[in-house]
Amino acid sequence: MSSALVIGYDPQGIPGADGTALRAALDAELARFGEHGIQAAMALVRFDASAEPALVASLTERPWDVVVIGGGIRKTEQLLPLFEQIVNLIRQHAPQAAIAFNSSGGDSVEAAQRRL
Repeated sequence: MSSALVIGYDPQGIPGADGTALRAALDAELARFGEHGIQAAMALVRFDASAEPALVASLTERPWDVVVIGGGIRKTEQLLPLFEQIVNLIRQHAPQAAIAFNSSGGDSVEAAQRRL
């Protein structure tokens, strides 16, 4: 069975956002991975000192086939340093994994499938 790690920005850290609703949507997307025969996990990070240790723990949890980096991280100019950090941590701690990019939390499965 293929495996995917989805890295996204923690919805609880987005000012003015309904973190509970966003988290429910992310959980629904994780369930869709299972429907497609892909084991998946999600790493939600904030742009602070906790990001690197959390990412390293998730990336080294198992040998991932693909790592999907969320659009919320890539599309937000202020998060460019976090995006760079994520790419470099993937290269270092999960070099066997393909890297994919979603456009929203609702198309992570399709992003992963492109690289599996």
